This record gives sequence, structure tokens and C-alpha cells, in this order.
Amino acid sequence: MRILVVEDAKDMNRLIVKTLKKAGYSVDGCFNGEEAPDFLSGAEYDAILLDVMMPKLDGYELLRQMRAKGVDTPVLFLTARDAVADRVKGLDLGADDYLVKPFDFDELLARIRAMTRKRAGSVSNEYAVADLVVDVKRRTAVRGGTQISLIPKEFSILEYMIRNQGIVLSREQLENQIWNYEYSGNSNNMDVYISRLRKKIDSGYDQKLIHTIRGVGWVLRADAPGEHL
Repeated sequence: MRILVVEDAKDMNRLIVKTLKKAGYSVDGCFNGEEAPDFLSGAEYDAILLDVMMPKLDGYELLRQMRAKGVDTPVLFLTARDAVADRVKGLDLGADDYLVKPFDFDELLARIRAMTRKRAGSVSNEYAVADLVVDVKRRTAVRGGTQISLIPKEFSILEYMIRNQGIVLSREQLENQIWNYEYSGNSNNMDVYISRLRKKIDSGYDQKLIHTIRGVGWVLRADAPGEHL
């Protein structure tokens, strides 16, 4: 999952980014509302953490512009303004949640999970396809009762695929989810990660779950045994 942090207090911004990265998210950070549209036009985000009081363009106006353009990415306001009127204004503009500073980072992570669950139409932190179960809170993957050991990037790819199971995902979509703007690497890295993930998820099972759609990308789905591509 990829998250954009829009927060003008640089120390707070860096602390949030560091915490989210440690939790396994791909994260970009910017320091005022005018920078945010450039990030939003260049990447697809699963959630946005948005400060209210910022120079140049405040969070309320940025959110209003986003929603006017049809950007429906879940937004969580982070702000020291705790008056009911402020919360109502933010929610009425299209925010999904509101967290008052100072906050506990465990609560922040829980609210992010809740927002993204809601968008995916899930009521829990677990996603399943066939006998594969992925818990995005505990960051675990289990197939047929057997725990699968995954490095962070592998888990991020699997999480995105299982949240979008049955949907063919392009290389660009997957890369967008696990690398931020700072990344500059080999374009074949995704093939390497998918190959490793396929070995860990599908090796030894008749029913294959990760499928290659030639010329398009990959899809996670529960085809009948023998239908693997």
C-alpha cells in the first residue's frame, strides 16, 4: 500500500513517514498543500494523511479541490484543531476520518487499516483467496495452514494483489504500490519479486493462485487445478 503524508511540520512529517515505512507501507511526504497535487497526479495512493493548517494551501481547500476532481482516495485529517465544528467541516468536505494531535501511532495505523478496509469492502484485516489467508495487521500469510515467510516488499505485493484479487494488475500498478518517488532501480525487479512470491505461494500446490497475463501483468485468483498460466 502507498500513502501520501501532507504535513508542513517537517519533524512530524518525517516521523510519520518513518513510522509508516516501518509498518511496511510505501510512503511519500510533502510539506504543503500546493505540492500535493503533483504527487497525486504522478501516483495512485491508497490513503492520504492530511494536515489542516498548512501554508500556501490548507488541508480543507486541498481536499475540496481533490473531491471536485473526482479523487476518491481515503483521507485522514491530522490536526490540532479539535473543535466539533472543525471536524464537521472536514467530514462534510469528504474526509474519511479525523485524528487530533498529539496522537498515538498505534491508533493512527489502526485508523489507516480501517479506512482501507472500508474502501476494499472488507470488515476485517484478513483477506483470503482459496486456502491463502493474508492478515494485513499482523503482516502474515498462511496457505493451507502453513506460515509463509515473506520479506517486506514481497508482502506488500501480495497484500495489493489480494486486495484486488481477480483483477489483472500491470507492472506499473504494482511498482507504484511498493516504491516511492525516491526509488530508481532495475525495471526487471518486479519480475524477480513475482517469481520469488510465486515460488513461496504456489510451489507444491496443484491449485495455482498467481497467474501471468502475457503482455499485461499478473493476477491473483483461484483457478481450478491445471489452469495455471
